[in-house]
Amino acid sequence: MRLKLTLFIAVATVAIAVTGVPTSAGARVGTPEPVVAEARGAAPMWGECLAVESGGVSRDPRQRCATLRVPLDYRAPGGRSIEIAISRIGTARPGARRGILLSNPGGPGGSGLDLPSRLADVLPREVLDRYDLIGFDPRGVGHSTPVTCGLDLMRQFTLLLPYPGPDGGIGRNVAFARDTAAACAEHSGDLLPFITTANTARDMDRIRAALGEPKLSYFGLSYGTYLGAVYVSMFPGRTDRIVLDSAVDPDLVWRDMWRTWSQSIAVRLLDLLAFAAERDTVYHLGATPEEVRRTYDRLLAALDRRPLPIPGGPVLDGNALREITREGLYFDGDFPFIAGFWQELTAAVSGSTVDPAVLRRPDRLGSVGRADDGAVGGNGTGTTRIPADNRVAALYAVLCDDVAWPRSAALYARQVAADRQAWPVTAGMPANIWPCAAWPTRPVEPPVTVTGHGPRNVLIVQNTRDPATPLASARGLRAALGRRAAMITVDQGGHGVVGLGSCADEAMSSFLATGALPGRDRFCPAPGTRPPADAAARSTALPYIPPVGPL
Repeated sequence: MRLKLTLFIAVATVAIAVTGVPTSAGARVGTPEPVVAEARGAAPMWGECLAVESGGVSRDPRQRCATLRVPLDYRAPGGRSIEIAISRIGTARPGARRGILLSNPGGPGGSGLDLPSRLADVLPREVLDRYDLIGFDPRGVGHSTPVTCGLDLMRQFTLLLPYPGPDGGIGRNVAFARDTAAACAEHSGDLLPFITTANTARDMDRIRAALGEPKLSYFGLSYGTYLGAVYVSMFPGRTDRIVLDSAVDPDLVWRDMWRTWSQSIAVRLLDLLAFAAERDTVYHLGATPEEVRRTYDRLLAALDRRPLPIPGGPVLDGNALREITREGLYFDGDFPFIAGFWQELTAAVSGSTVDPAVLRRPDRLGSVGRADDGAVGGNGTGTTRIPADNRVAALYAVLCDDVAWPRSAALYARQVAADRQAWPVTAGMPANIWPCAAWPTRPVEPPVTVTGHGPRNVLIVQNTRDPATPLASARGLRAALGRRAAMITVDQGGHGVVGLGSCADEAMSSFLATGALPGRDRFCPAPGTRPPADAAARSTALPYIPPVGPL
């Protein structure tokens, strides 16, 4: 089952003294020129892509890869350069070709090198005939010049997203934030200030220029919608047809975006509770959503009090279950697994005999070592080419370098306490402190202002009950883009629209193939029904593309 569930395994945490954080990584403050010069030098040399480093990735045999060099700091284009890994699947009908379709799967910190292979399975022939599919690992990520913070993901897994302690205390989160910020500066300080969304957008324009294209089309998912919105605002005249799936509000970047999760996760959880209640004869969690919720709350309380040891590993605590459940809300096809896992845990916490394999089960859904999952902690093999913590390090870099965060631990403590009271499902995690509060550098430039200046060529597609980028967030991006955009809202839950069979798929395909952007915003009913209780949690043939990382 290809889930993007993260196993946040609880570990015995040793109290760590708060250490000082380096104050500078040598970043010069100032904004680069908004126009990126055309890339110089030879066209990319396409060849075989590096071998897939773990199972689960189905790479199209037509996909080829190459490497570009771009400035680390676009204010000093003649200075240090870094590598950007790119990929391509060419159209099978060159005579029908319109241009390139660049793509990003989300994250921040997600690898997009194999996204062309996934899109080749999702997009209809009339779209594939029109474009070369182009993927890339954003700066700092994967096979591009990578960043690392030297994190021990197994030991620190339960802290990567900042869940407070069972009593609501954030002391361990404050220590983790400060220690992690210092570690990131130590391991990647020269790179960190420049791992930003704006610089990634500049890299995208270098890719366009290197491929000899006057314009680019783009598909961005989750965080990729913000990256796309930044690109179309920086380079409006170089955009062709832009699709943004599950949208980030540019006015909420980044801390306020996380805080939207408190409500959006609570709303989306209702779908899972209803699913389990409708199948009480299967899962025995309760005959009504209210009864299922009480069962879930009892499980959380029991695991907060007494975590379960995982044979051969650490322990499963309440925060691990919260995170497994949260990520299971991204896709209806994950509901059977989550409900079944809850069912098996009820026996485990009651002291009944339980198969030890039950406690290992989340490990096959999202683990530290998998290169293809969407887990916050997943990344790859930890080879010398890609650090084991690269995805997390790149996530932190973008979040902390795009915009400055508040530094007061007392502020985070107050807001965590308030959110725990108002939205207990997430236990205050969305309001809690991140390493950005102790980041060693300030942003080298202000965030890009997303505007409606430019051609009308952006399609936003959005679910009504998205746990990660809620409908209000998409409406924020829609308002920022103004007349440039049209938005299609689908009456369904989950994170990610494209590939699930709604009218948004048809509209997106028509737009990419013909340029026919809807004349006004539209609303779609939900396509079909939820999966049966005994269905596999995700079919490998399903065209849905899971987002990579939290966004």
